[in-house]
Amino acid sequence: MTGRLVADVVSPLPLVAILRGLVPERAEAVGDVLVEAGFRIIEVPLNSPRPFDSIDCLARRFGPEIRVGAGTVRDAGSVRRLAEAGGTLVVMPHSDPNVIAAAKSHGMLCMPGVATPTEAFAALDAGADALKLFPAEALPPPVVKAWRAVLPQDLALLPVGGITPGAMAAYMAAGASGFGLGSALFKPGIDDATLAANARAFVDAFREIPN
Repeated sequence: MTGRLVADVVSPLPLVAILRGLVPERAEAVGDVLVEAGFRIIEVPLNSPRPFDSIDCLARRFGPEIRVGAGTVRDAGSVRRLAEAGGTLVVMPHSDPNVIAAAKSHGMLCMPGVATPTEAFAALDAGADALKLFPAEALPPPVVKAWRAVLPQDLALLPVGGITPGAMAAYMAAGASGFGLGSALFKPGIDDATLAANARAFVDAFREIPN
């Protein structure tokens, strides 16, 4: 399965909720809102306050039903701590093969960040399961279409960075498999009602995209 489409990345809803700035005290409530809206993949970046505590809260709350992981993972030690917290997904801003190897050694799904075809193929050779196209602002749909022509057709490609509900259709038409959603979905201090509205907007927009 390494370097190929991973079922729980692209179904039933291939949208990764990136909760940068989440605090552990809000983790369960925020998770409840997202899961109710249909999200099945939650990422807590490691530059958030006490990220492993939040990951632990989410993993305990939802169990294997929801894939909970860490973002902005930059070293193998963080992968070990993630495993101890119950996380099962490693998301990286880069494609360090040592981090990828650590993720795979712990049986985790690994999605490194890439910005060029050279980085993409190197990440696949290192064992990546899916690729985070980052930053998406620098990788518009025509670039994704060109990449899709040379990368394995069953490989999951998820643009991340600046994605809004209205931006998704063009990326999907170009060959994207899903998306990582950041500040347009969640910001520190957001209330549950606003988060729910943001989540519904993304879910509804994605489900309206023609197959």
